[in-house]
Amino acid sequence: MIEVSDEEFEQIVRSAVDDIPEKYGRHIKNLAFVVEDEPNDNQRQRLKLHPGTSLFGLYEGIPLTKRGAGYNLVLPDKVTIFKKPILNACHTSEHVEILVRQTIWHEVAHYYGLDHGDIDRLENNSAKD
Repeated sequence: MIEVSDEEFEQIVRSAVDDIPEKYGRHIKNLAFVVEDEPNDNQRQRLKLHPGTSLFGLYEGIPLTKRGAGYNLVLPDKVTIFKKPILNACHTSEHVEILVRQTIWHEVAHYYGLDHGDIDRLENNSAKD
């Protein structure tokens, strides 16, 4: 585990969000990025997370592919990045940055309507390139 202050961690998250490629980032609307230490009890229950299960990030909202014509005047969707599980998985600041970027990519993919199978296929295809 590595120690990173709240301010440093939030800066890593901001930097990763700022680095979302423009072809994806310009289409992101009404999406908030927040940092929390860990998933709360409600999130753990809803996701059926067992004790000791790590969760690096969570998208909560209605994916773009599920929105209809009546989708307006709603609170922002939310991507939460969980600090403690990420820090527990890392031994260097570089690894923290990599894991935060991967987590943000993963959660933004959910915003665009991709499920875990789609994300895994995309990640496997990009690893082959």
